[in-house]
Amino acid sequence: MKSESIVYGIAGVVFGLIAGWIIGAQQATTRIAAPLAQTAAAPASGGTQAAVLDETKVEALKTVAEREPANAAPRTDLGNIYFDAERYDDAIKWYGEAVKLAPNDPNLSTDLGVSYYYTNQPDKALVQFAHSLEINPRHTKTLLNLGIVKAFGKQDLEGASQAWQQVIQLAPDSPEGQAARRALDSMRSAHPALGGTPAPTSKPGA
Repeated sequence: MKSESIVYGIAGVVFGLIAGWIIGAQQATTRIAAPLAQTAAAPASGGTQAAVLDETKVEALKTVAEREPANAAPRTDLGNIYFDAERYDDAIKWYGEAVKLAPNDPNLSTDLGVSYYYTNQPDKALVQFAHSLEINPRHTKTLLNLGIVKAFGKQDLEGASQAWQQVIQLAPDSPEGQAARRALDSMRSAHPALGGTPAPTSKPGA
Protein backbone atom coordinates (compact mmCIF):
# COMPACT_ATOMS: atom_id res chain seq x y z
CA MET A 1 0.00 0.00 0.00
CA LYS A 2 1.13 3.56 -0.41
CA SER A 3 0.51 4.26 3.25
CA GLU A 4 3.15 3.83 5.90
CA SER A 5 1.74 5.51 8.95
CA ILE A 6 1.85 5.13 12.66
CA VAL A 7 -0.99 5.55 15.08
CA TYR A 8 -0.50 7.04 18.49
CA GLY A 9 -2.32 7.36 21.81
CA ILE A 10 -3.53 4.66 24.22
CA ALA A 11 -6.13 4.38 26.98
CA GLY A 12 -6.76 8.12 26.92
CA VAL A 13 -3.05 9.02 26.83
CA VAL A 14 -1.70 10.41 23.58
CA PHE A 15 1.92 9.51 23.10
CA GLY A 16 2.51 12.59 20.98
CA LEU A 17 3.59 12.43 17.39
CA ILE A 18 5.53 9.35 16.43
CA ALA A 19 6.05 10.64 12.94
CA GLY A 20 5.54 8.84 9.77
CA TRP A 21 6.23 5.14 9.95
CA ILE A 22 4.33 1.90 9.51
CA ILE A 23 0.86 0.58 9.21
CA GLY A 24 1.68 -0.73 5.82
CA ALA A 25 4.57 -2.35 4.08
CA GLN A 26 4.17 -1.99 0.34
CA GLN A 27 5.51 1.48 -0.49
CA ALA A 28 7.02 4.46 1.25
CA THR A 29 4.52 7.31 1.04
CA THR A 30 3.75 8.53 4.55
CA ARG A 31 0.33 8.93 6.12
CA ILE A 32 -0.23 9.67 9.81
CA ALA A 33 -3.29 8.10 11.36
CA ALA A 34 -5.55 9.84 13.83
CA PRO A 35 -5.10 9.38 17.59
CA LEU A 36 -7.00 6.44 18.99
CA ALA A 37 -7.28 7.74 22.53
CA GLN A 38 -10.96 8.50 22.19
CA THR A 39 -12.05 4.99 21.22
CA ALA A 40 -9.14 2.68 22.13
CA ALA A 41 -9.88 0.45 19.14
CA ALA A 42 -11.67 2.27 16.35
CA PRO A 43 -9.02 3.19 13.79
CA ALA A 44 -9.85 6.22 11.72
CA SER A 45 -7.62 8.02 9.32
CA GLY A 46 -6.79 11.63 9.85
CA GLY A 47 -4.15 14.23 9.24
CA THR A 48 -4.25 13.51 5.52
CA GLN A 49 -7.07 13.21 3.07
CA ALA A 50 -8.00 9.82 1.68
CA ALA A 51 -6.90 9.24 -1.89
CA VAL A 52 -9.59 9.63 -4.54
CA LEU A 53 -10.51 6.23 -5.92
CA ASP A 54 -9.48 5.88 -9.57
CA GLU A 55 -12.43 3.91 -10.89
CA THR A 56 -10.86 3.50 -14.33
CA LYS A 57 -7.74 1.94 -12.85
CA VAL A 58 -9.84 -0.21 -10.53
CA GLU A 59 -11.87 -1.61 -13.42
CA ALA A 60 -8.72 -2.26 -15.44
CA LEU A 61 -7.13 -4.15 -12.54
CA LYS A 62 -10.30 -6.14 -11.93
CA THR A 63 -10.26 -7.16 -15.59
CA VAL A 64 -6.66 -8.36 -15.25
CA ALA A 65 -7.47 -10.18 -12.01
CA GLU A 66 -10.39 -11.97 -13.65
CA ARG A 67 -8.29 -12.89 -16.65
CA GLU A 68 -5.35 -14.07 -14.52
CA PRO A 69 -6.79 -15.96 -11.54
CA ALA A 70 -3.36 -17.11 -10.34
CA ASN A 71 -1.76 -13.63 -10.42
CA ALA A 72 -1.43 -11.93 -7.03
CA ALA A 73 -0.15 -8.62 -8.44
CA PRO A 74 -3.43 -7.05 -9.66
CA ARG A 75 -5.12 -8.12 -6.43
CA THR A 76 -2.36 -6.52 -4.40
CA ASP A 77 -2.68 -3.33 -6.45
CA LEU A 78 -6.43 -3.30 -5.86
CA GLY A 79 -5.87 -3.74 -2.14
CA ASN A 80 -3.45 -0.81 -2.17
CA ILE A 81 -5.85 1.42 -4.07
CA TYR A 82 -8.77 0.65 -1.80
CA PHE A 83 -6.65 1.04 1.33
CA ASP A 84 -5.48 4.48 0.27
CA ALA A 85 -9.09 5.44 -0.43
CA GLU A 86 -9.88 4.27 3.12
CA ARG A 87 -12.21 1.59 1.82
CA TYR A 88 -10.77 -1.02 4.12
CA ASP A 89 -13.40 -3.73 3.63
CA ASP A 90 -12.63 -3.71 -0.09
CA ALA A 91 -8.92 -3.71 0.71
CA ILE A 92 -9.40 -6.80 2.87
CA LYS A 93 -11.17 -8.60 0.02
CA TRP A 94 -8.35 -8.02 -2.44
CA TYR A 95 -5.46 -8.42 -0.02
CA GLY A 96 -7.07 -11.65 1.14
CA GLU A 97 -7.17 -12.99 -2.40
CA ALA A 98 -3.58 -11.91 -2.95
CA VAL A 99 -2.40 -13.60 0.25
CA LYS A 100 -3.96 -16.87 -0.88
CA LEU A 101 -1.90 -16.67 -4.07
CA ALA A 102 1.29 -15.39 -2.39
CA PRO A 103 1.15 -16.87 1.13
CA ASN A 104 4.87 -16.38 1.79
CA ASP A 105 4.94 -12.60 1.32
CA PRO A 106 5.17 -10.99 4.79
CA ASN A 107 4.59 -7.48 3.45
CA LEU A 108 1.32 -8.51 1.85
CA SER A 109 0.25 -10.48 4.91
CA THR A 110 0.96 -7.50 7.13
CA ASP A 111 -1.00 -5.16 4.86
CA LEU A 112 -3.98 -7.48 5.27
CA GLY A 113 -3.51 -7.40 9.03
CA VAL A 114 -3.39 -3.62 9.03
CA SER A 115 -6.63 -3.51 7.06
CA TYR A 116 -8.26 -5.76 9.65
CA TYR A 117 -7.12 -3.34 12.33
CA TYR A 118 -8.60 -0.38 10.49
CA THR A 119 -11.97 -2.17 10.41
CA ASN A 120 -11.90 -2.62 14.19
CA GLN A 121 -10.83 -6.28 14.04
CA PRO A 122 -7.66 -6.29 16.18
CA ASP A 123 -7.81 -10.03 16.86
CA LYS A 124 -7.77 -10.83 13.16
CA ALA A 125 -4.95 -8.34 12.72
CA LEU A 126 -2.90 -10.13 15.37
CA VAL A 127 -3.51 -13.51 13.75
CA GLN A 128 -2.35 -12.12 10.41
CA PHE A 129 0.75 -10.57 11.95
CA ALA A 130 1.53 -13.94 13.53
CA HIS A 131 1.44 -15.44 10.04
CA SER A 132 3.79 -12.72 8.77
CA LEU A 133 6.22 -13.50 11.57
CA GLU A 134 6.09 -17.21 10.80
CA ILE A 135 7.36 -16.26 7.35
CA ASN A 136 9.97 -13.83 8.66
CA PRO A 137 10.42 -13.51 12.45
CA ARG A 138 12.65 -10.46 11.89
CA HIS A 139 10.14 -8.48 9.84
CA THR A 140 10.37 -5.13 11.61
CA LYS A 141 7.32 -3.49 10.06
CA THR A 142 5.20 -6.39 11.26
CA LEU A 143 6.70 -6.19 14.76
CA LEU A 144 6.11 -2.44 14.89
CA ASN A 145 2.50 -2.91 13.80
CA LEU A 146 2.14 -5.76 16.27
CA GLY A 147 3.09 -3.42 19.10
CA ILE A 148 0.65 -0.79 17.91
CA VAL A 149 -2.27 -3.18 17.70
CA LYS A 150 -1.46 -4.70 21.07
CA ALA A 151 -1.27 -1.26 22.63
CA PHE A 152 -4.11 0.52 20.90
CA GLY A 153 -6.42 -2.34 20.01
CA LYS A 154 -5.93 -4.68 22.98
CA GLN A 155 -4.54 -2.41 25.72
CA ASP A 156 -1.74 -4.94 26.17
CA LEU A 157 1.07 -2.61 27.18
CA GLU A 158 3.52 -5.37 28.10
CA GLY A 159 2.96 -7.08 24.76
CA ALA A 160 3.43 -3.81 22.93
CA SER A 161 6.62 -3.12 24.86
CA GLN A 162 8.05 -6.52 23.97
CA ALA A 163 7.27 -6.09 20.27
CA TRP A 164 8.83 -2.64 20.12
CA GLN A 165 11.93 -3.80 21.99
CA GLN A 166 12.35 -6.49 19.33
CA VAL A 167 12.23 -3.87 16.60
CA ILE A 168 14.86 -1.80 18.38
CA GLN A 169 17.11 -4.81 18.88
CA LEU A 170 16.80 -5.89 15.26
CA ALA A 171 17.13 -2.53 13.52
CA PRO A 172 17.83 0.28 16.00
CA ASP A 173 18.86 2.83 13.39
CA SER A 174 16.07 2.12 10.92
CA PRO A 175 12.98 4.34 10.71
CA GLU A 176 11.03 1.47 12.29
CA GLY A 177 13.55 1.22 15.11
CA GLN A 178 13.43 4.96 15.73
CA ALA A 179 9.62 4.95 15.76
CA ALA A 180 9.58 1.97 18.14
CA ARG A 181 12.00 3.74 20.47
CA ARG A 182 9.86 6.89 20.55
CA ALA A 183 6.72 4.84 21.16
CA LEU A 184 8.39 2.82 23.90
CA ASP A 185 9.86 5.88 25.61
CA SER A 186 6.50 7.67 25.50
CA MET A 187 4.64 4.65 26.86
CA ARG A 188 7.12 4.25 29.69
CA SER A 189 6.78 7.93 30.54
CA ALA A 190 3.01 7.51 30.77
CA HIS A 191 3.23 4.13 32.52
CA PRO A 192 6.45 4.02 34.61
CA ALA A 193 5.47 0.68 36.12
CA LEU A 194 6.23 -0.99 32.79
CA GLY A 195 9.95 -0.63 33.37
CA GLY A 196 11.83 -2.94 31.07
CA THR A 197 15.25 -2.85 29.52
CA PRO A 198 16.30 0.61 28.29
CA ALA A 199 16.06 0.98 24.54
CA PRO A 200 19.46 0.39 22.92
CA THR A 201 20.89 3.18 20.81
CA SER A 202 22.90 1.02 18.42
CA LYS A 203 22.86 -2.44 16.97
CA PRO A 204 23.87 -5.24 19.33
CA GLY A 205 27.58 -5.86 19.12
CA ALA A 206 28.13 -2.74 17.02
